[in-house]
Amino acid sequence: MIALQLTDVKTFMNQLLCSDTFDHFLLPEASVTKDAAFTIDGRIHPSYYSKEELEESGLCGQDILPYAMLRPTCYQLIRGRRTPVSFKFVLTLSPANTANVLSRSESSFTLSDIKGFYINLTYQNGQLTLTTGISYAIFSAERTLEHEWDRLVQKFLTKHSISYEEL
Repeated sequence: MIALQLTDVKTFMNQLLCSDTFDHFLLPEASVTKDAAFTIDGRIHPSYYSKEELEESGLCGQDILPYAMLRPTCYQLIRGRRTPVSFKFVLTLSPANTANVLSRSESSFTLSDIKGFYINLTYQNGQLTLTTGISYAIFSAERTLEHEWDRLVQKFLTKHSISYEEL
């Protein structure tokens, strides 16, 4: 796990809310505190969609909505003249991207060993922090995969010109 301070908050927020930079992630949860506190539960409620809509949008068999589908809602919650008091976004890789990371790593972990690869974005007191993490389905003292995930997140940030400092 690493903790990074994102140094250009305005540019980052533009990428998070107004571009497709993070659209391939899933959003299990988010919270925004302004004049009131708002919470987003990103779990899919299948009864909201018809079977055809689930198939067309590629949501069949998924538990969590893609960030791309929730980004407009997040934008509406955060936009305005005043900066939110705080917010937290939890992003995770899709099952397909989790499988890709595992196949590229030299780790002995399997897809059933990993619950998720996570990026946590937290804004509070004018500071925007990103932390990484992996949720395991098994116990392991092996940390090679965590180091690989940290490296991949830093590579992603650099690719998208997102400036940061390690904490």
